[in-house]
Amino acid sequence: MFDVLESTGAVAERATLSALLRCCVREVAAPHGEVWPAEPYLMVRVAGTLLRVRAGGGAALRFGGPAERLEDGAWHELTSDELVALVEAELGEHSGEAGAHGAGSHEAGSHGAGERNDEFAGQVAASREAIERLVAARAEASAPADPWLASEQALVFGHPFHPSPKARGGSDWLAYAPEAHASFPLRMLAVRDDVVAEGGDGKAFDALGTAPPGYALLPAHPWQVELLRPRLAGPIADGLLVDLGPSSGHVVPTSSVRTVYEPVTGVCLKFSVDVRITNCVRKNAWYELEGAVELDTRLGPVFDALAEDFPGTSRLREPGYRSASLGLPLLEGLGVIVREGPWAVCGPGVTPLLAGALATREVPEFCEERRAADPVGWWTAYVRLVAPPVLDAYLRHGVVLEPHLQNVLVGVDGTGMPVQVIFRDMEGTKLVAGRHDVSGLPERVAAGLTYAAEPGWNRVAYCLMVNHLTEIAATVAESAREDDPRRLLSDLWAAARSVLSAYAERRGRPAPLPALLAGAPLPAKANLSVRWARAADRAAGYVPVANPLAGSDLQEPPVEEPT
Repeated sequence: MFDVLESTGAVAERATLSALLRCCVREVAAPHGEVWPAEPYLMVRVAGTLLRVRAGGGAALRFGGPAERLEDGAWHELTSDELVALVEAELGEHSGEAGAHGAGSHEAGSHGAGERNDEFAGQVAASREAIERLVAARAEASAPADPWLASEQALVFGHPFHPSPKARGGSDWLAYAPEAHASFPLRMLAVRDDVVAEGGDGKAFDALGTAPPGYALLPAHPWQVELLRPRLAGPIADGLLVDLGPSSGHVVPTSSVRTVYEPVTGVCLKFSVDVRITNCVRKNAWYELEGAVELDTRLGPVFDALAEDFPGTSRLREPGYRSASLGLPLLEGLGVIVREGPWAVCGPGVTPLLAGALATREVPEFCEERRAADPVGWWTAYVRLVAPPVLDAYLRHGVVLEPHLQNVLVGVDGTGMPVQVIFRDMEGTKLVAGRHDVSGLPERVAAGLTYAAEPGWNRVAYCLMVNHLTEIAATVAESAREDDPRRLLSDLWAAARSVLSAYAERRGRPAPLPALLAGAPLPAKANLSVRWARAADRAAGYVPVANPLAGSDLQEPPVEEPT
């Protein structure tokens, strides 16, 4: 994953610069016509400064060496601090323009043209420092023996198109970081029966231990307990809550940080954690707790139909939640959603792996060898598993899945070939408005469960095509035993187009599939723009990127070279 001879600081600097530069290409330079190829480099102009970098991987923008800036007629290696300054100069001038491009996109929000964001540099620096600490911690720790858990803990560098992919609030996060191969005991609470808040099936919570008579067991994340300690003192003193201390065994954090795997019962637990992780404070709002159970019930027949039409399709159910009815801060702060573990739904001989890890080459050797030996066959099997059920969920069932790299597990057989797809974490899954009756639900719950059709399609197209398949294709092309990765990348997308075309014909070529197959630009989430605007993540807009199904290997929509 990184050169063992590099210092942790050098690794963190390279990762930070690469992520921010990708954002600049996608959101800052390309919309203003300031990106063009000049082999072997990609040229980029930001705030009037000319940059260059060797780039491959199509729209994934995999950089093959240091980025450089032109100054006084000579090229100098670019640093992340220098790039931050260029971004500040550029977005301070054009604030509100990036992230508002592309049909159907909603603007990322803005503080107004020319306004500075005094938080931005600190967020990028904090992310760089976090990566450095994670790399150092991994060197002293051992990965889990479970290949699925090892894949969950492989995302050291985070989102490749985010300006601060590892920025985290709080001071004690390293003890709970999956990338540091952390494991830890839960804090076990008991909530008096008359103030239990729960919905759905809570049997999994009761299997975690024993509560005193008249109380229900409530597992809590130890990080969250410390954050909530001032609010917990009163209910504990009044006997409404009992602190039972640490659990006897350890849980393992998965890629989202706040969701953990409990190996004795084999379930996952999704906690609230009142700190910002990347974009958002990761808390289970009351309407998300209720919505999770409602959505789990409604998705049952949908996934039954998808599994029948596309064998190998499955999901991780979220059948229940539990919390304490002690005012909104504790209701949401202690709210925990139970989720099936992936081993419970995998077929015999199938190993689940996080899709995000498959995009980083942090996968078991047998899988990496099979992928390298037969890249087109492996990729075709992968696309055939992942893409059609996502499209069918939207087109036939009015369900917007969120199949980004952290929400999808891919099951591989003993030879390393993809044979099963498992969708998980349904927080981002929505029902297309007008196609489902949500009239009987509380207004806030219904609003949280629905999307209009057009933004729903943008979400599907972004998560599936841009966030997911583009990154996997780039990794397959890099890791294969081929002399020409660019040519192989073209072959991979030709194979993907065949899979998607066959699906489209099977369904009568419904809109918007003809435009997708014809190479219409794809929507890419504008993470840099929304961070600059200091807006909520849900306000993020989209920028157009080249559709690889059109057969082009350009990183962005074609632009004229500036004169």
